[in-house]
Amino acid sequence: MTQQLPTLRLCTAGSVDDGKSTFVGRLLHDTKSILADQYESVERASTAKGLENPDLSLLVDGLRAEREQGITIDVAYRYFATDKRSFILADTPGHVQYTRNTVTGLSTSELVIVLVDARNGVIEQTRRHLQVAAMMKISQVIVAVNKIDAVDYSEEVFNNVKRDVEALVEELGLAHVDVIPTSALLGDNVVERSSNTPWYTGPSVLELLETAQPAQYSQDVQRGLRFPVQIVIRDHATDYRGYAGRVAAGQVSRGDVVRAGGLEAVIEGIDGPQGEQETATRGESVTLRLDRDIDLSRGDLIAAGADVPAPQQTFEATVFHLSETPVQVRGNVLIRYGSALVRGRVDSIDGDRTQLQLNDIATVRITVAEPLPVEPYRRSGKVGSLLIVHPQTGDTLTAGLVK
Repeated sequence: MTQQLPTLRLCTAGSVDDGKSTFVGRLLHDTKSILADQYESVERASTAKGLENPDLSLLVDGLRAEREQGITIDVAYRYFATDKRSFILADTPGHVQYTRNTVTGLSTSELVIVLVDARNGVIEQTRRHLQVAAMMKISQVIVAVNKIDAVDYSEEVFNNVKRDVEALVEELGLAHVDVIPTSALLGDNVVERSSNTPWYTGPSVLELLETAQPAQYSQDVQRGLRFPVQIVIRDHATDYRGYAGRVAAGQVSRGDVVRAGGLEAVIEGIDGPQGEQETATRGESVTLRLDRDIDLSRGDLIAAGADVPAPQQTFEATVFHLSETPVQVRGNVLIRYGSALVRGRVDSIDGDRTQLQLNDIATVRITVAEPLPVEPYRRSGKVGSLLIVHPQTGDTLTAGLVK
């Protein structure tokens, strides 16, 4: 029996009416991931609407209000599988005002499918979605040039769109992008390769998904421990002192040399949910015991001894504004980095802008009241990611990645 590849987390993105919901419905239908009565319901609803073909978007647009308006307004998570792999798919909205939902979907994905309407080509929302993918270091991107049937399966139209996509990919520095002509409505090159596009000899979207091996987090195990302290646990009766938190990156073993609070120490013990353990890796919540007492508190960092980020008071980050409440230059904010929450301010936005507004993507310069051990963003754990928080309400305003 062939061993299945690990479950792939992916996300769909694109502009309004690019056919994302129909595309996801096609994936579910053609991989036999829906029940017969679900499909019969779609057929009845499509016939009632006078449609020639079943409206597969109804398989994923579950809310009646969405169906009536013909749009999807939130991130919808779908699960499907083939004999080669299992998938978790985040179907995100296309309206520009919901781009923050796309950021949510992308943040947990290893691969993204960006749909482009063959009739419209690359538009501003295409650029925005690819920019977010690059910003979040998504290692593999598929651009589905959808509705290719609406342009009579024109190779020329596809090549023009592909050329624009490739220029944008080079500008943004994306690592790996495949461009595929598709028709979600009729099924061309979504699950099965299509005879309607003889000029395209590459794989279907599903074939790429089944074989995709996006950059995993395993390499970060060797790139150094990052353990933000969440709480210090003390028991005076037994003289116990432990530093509890979650391993954000790398791994830690008993006997490792680490640095914390500017001092060097040795990991004396690791206490997990089931008791003492020898090793903890990224994502595990444990309590670390050191061979010496170090005055640490919430937000302090325990890191690999030879790989310690220096605390910084001023740094730059690429940010995506998530709130309708703007962030003003020189205005007071709170900065959450790992488990630390400190006062700060945004000194500048893209050089000369005065504020961040909903869905803005920008480079900002931040100053914090207490130095933080920030470092460039990695796609593993919370290393290099931050939140800008409203100082009075505690609402999250902006998500950012340290440059």
